[in-house]
Amino acid sequence: MAEVIQSLPLEDVIGDRFGRYSKYIIQERALPDVRDGLKPVQRRILYSMFSSGNTYDKNFRKSAKTVGDVIGHLHPHGDTSVYDAMVRLSQDWKLRHVLVEMHGNNGSIDNDPPAAMRYTEAKLSQLSEQLLRDLNKETVDFVPNYDDTQMEPMVLPARFPNLLVNGSTGISAGYATDIPPHNLAEVITATLKLIDRPDMTVKQLMKYVKGPDFPTGGIVQGIDGIQKAYETGKGKVMVRAKSDVETLRNGRQQIVVTEIPYEVNKGALVKKIDELRADKKVEGIVEVRDETDRSGLRITIELKKDINATSILNYLYKNTDLQVAYNFNMVAISEGRPKLMGLKAIIDSYLNHQIDVVSRRTRYDLKHAESRMHIVEGLMKALSVLDEVIALIRESKNKRDAKENLVDTFGFTEEQAEAIVMLQLYRLTNTDIVALQEEHDALAQKIQTLQHILEDHDALLEVIKDELTEIKKQFKAPRLSIIEAQIEEIKIDKEVIVPSEVVMMSLTREGYIKRTSLRSFNASGKDEMGLKEKDNVLKLLEVNTQDTALLFTNKGRYLSVPVHKLPDIKWKELGQHMSQIVPIDEDEIVIDFYAVSQFNDEQEVVITATRYGMVKMSTLSSYKTARHMKPLVAMKVKEQDEVIAAIQMNTADIEKYITLLTHKGMSLTYPLTELPITGLRTSGVKAINLKDEDYVVMLDLIGKDDSILIATQRGALKRIHFDVLQVAKRAQRGITLLKELKRQPHRIIAARICRPEDTNYQLISDQDTYHGQINKIHLSEQYTNGTFVVDTATFGNIQGLFLYRQ
Repeated sequence: MAEVIQSLPLEDVIGDRFGRYSKYIIQERALPDVRDGLKPVQRRILYSMFSSGNTYDKNFRKSAKTVGDVIGHLHPHGDTSVYDAMVRLSQDWKLRHVLVEMHGNNGSIDNDPPAAMRYTEAKLSQLSEQLLRDLNKETVDFVPNYDDTQMEPMVLPARFPNLLVNGSTGISAGYATDIPPHNLAEVITATLKLIDRPDMTVKQLMKYVKGPDFPTGGIVQGIDGIQKAYETGKGKVMVRAKSDVETLRNGRQQIVVTEIPYEVNKGALVKKIDELRADKKVEGIVEVRDETDRSGLRITIELKKDINATSILNYLYKNTDLQVAYNFNMVAISEGRPKLMGLKAIIDSYLNHQIDVVSRRTRYDLKHAESRMHIVEGLMKALSVLDEVIALIRESKNKRDAKENLVDTFGFTEEQAEAIVMLQLYRLTNTDIVALQEEHDALAQKIQTLQHILEDHDALLEVIKDELTEIKKQFKAPRLSIIEAQIEEIKIDKEVIVPSEVVMMSLTREGYIKRTSLRSFNASGKDEMGLKEKDNVLKLLEVNTQDTALLFTNKGRYLSVPVHKLPDIKWKELGQHMSQIVPIDEDEIVIDFYAVSQFNDEQEVVITATRYGMVKMSTLSSYKTARHMKPLVAMKVKEQDEVIAAIQMNTADIEKYITLLTHKGMSLTYPLTELPITGLRTSGVKAINLKDEDYVVMLDLIGKDDSILIATQRGALKRIHFDVLQVAKRAQRGITLLKELKRQPHRIIAARICRPEDTNYQLISDQDTYHGQINKIHLSEQYTNGTFVVDTATFGNIQGLFLYRQ
């Protein structure tokens, strides 16, 4: 016979083969059947144990024997996969009601491996008998096993809704399933209610099925997620550990966890909490101990004195598996194909299966009752003509001849004749005739009942209800998981994450930033700061590591930087450049920064102003963000314009006024009430009406006791008191503060508000630095150009003016 070689595209061949493989693993491996809630390997394990008599009322049997039977007769796969599936059926932290009882080490909630199958012993649990009950009464279809040597059930009778009670998890090609365990009593109650009222909604069913009931207990949060899952098959809830806070003799507190979320590895959880403690990512934990013993699960987290246990718990909920999300994905095999199913669809499918099972069982029982009735009637007829029957049998040649004679002479059927010739002599007593009559009456009653069940659908449903009620009564257990309606928002206090420490935060004109411990700062002295040549300190603040630093840039953006995330660098060493910490542009510079401990004070505001006369005021709370270390918009700035000032203040300080100085010597001062409060993504309002080719040099807050120190491009300094300024309205031209000269007129390069406590100033040029005392610059009138302090020919062009206190 000639070989036939086909030429096919590779993608067609691969697609066809993978399609077949996918179909197999979807239907025959990874997904449970909606009717009995079992995957094929689980069903084969239970059936093998049942058929070999390894039931709950017998002695335990070596697990290796069961695994061998399953592999040899039903499931030709690796022994490890079969044993692992068998072990899972015995783990009471995975299944709400175990289906296999096991002696020996069957693993642990710490994910320890079980002992080898040669060491452990197992048998069916009492509840699993209800899955297999009536299996021998033709209640389900049987199919040939893998080598056609015996038959195996396609599904088990499953006298309770196992898919919901024990749940399931699995991954196959293109499909995955995550069905949580539920409380047996609740599920059966809902099933009974649905039998009575098939039009019930999911919301009505949820009066009985409150939500998942995990074997490990815990707290399930999110009624909306449960309802969505029960309606559509998909939904999300949060599952958190159950814990208590205990007070120790020494005044300390300890958190005691007694239940953890479903399928969380306890050993890994304890290790993670201890790592957070060791790495100092959470402050306040002294010790973490796993005190679990035979009396139950117990994780103890001992805290430092005066530490808020709730804050620690919230941090652990957020950063460990003490709280996890559970995503419903209720996929099961229904009518031979995978299907995403809600609660009602699952119960409906289960009920249809039960109607089929009970109908088939009833027909089986009826057939056997009628068959027995036929035999009993034959025996009774034979006993009524006993002498003739005996005489006929004695005259017969053999058993076959006797049967034929009975059929021909008395009209017995073949089956009745067989029963008569097999009748034992002791049955010919008067007592046995009475027993036959009683059996006949009982059979008649049974046949009538069975026929009624088959003919009346309501009667059949009553049978299902009675049997479910009996199972509920026998196996019901109190709910382990608590259901809470809302998912609680987790708020973490900074004190838990970051130790409170006062530090010095510094920023230089060239953009080098650092935080320094007070110890390093005090040991070195203020003047010994590590700086690049020609760089100067822009700002130095005493802050707390729990504060958030707001840094404002000339491009109208701000950076929210937690102080504890800044590099901790010694005072004598150079800091880190801003561009290494946050992604800012090359030509972007930080103009100012503030440390904020609380963002919720609505009286706290930030005022920002631009070079070309725009100003705006926004609440400090609007600067609160979770997007740390990233540039965010603080003010919309036009092209060619830039932000020159950012001021944080409290609007309750009504003694302060806004004052502006321009390059050409104009000044405008007005109260804070002139500024409206706007959002961050706005350009603000006009601060001053500028002349042509003029721009704002300074915008700041000024009080009635303050003065302004002004530096001009010719090296002169001028100081004026608040009284010289004239309080006006916003967006006006303002007053002139310089005396106009025809040749080389003075222009303002820099200006600073002098508070009463300020003592010294520092002038910076592109070549040199000059220090002086503020009180040596006498207060002057409006139309003066001040006093020459440096000669710009030798000192260089003035670039900045800074104030400090001795």
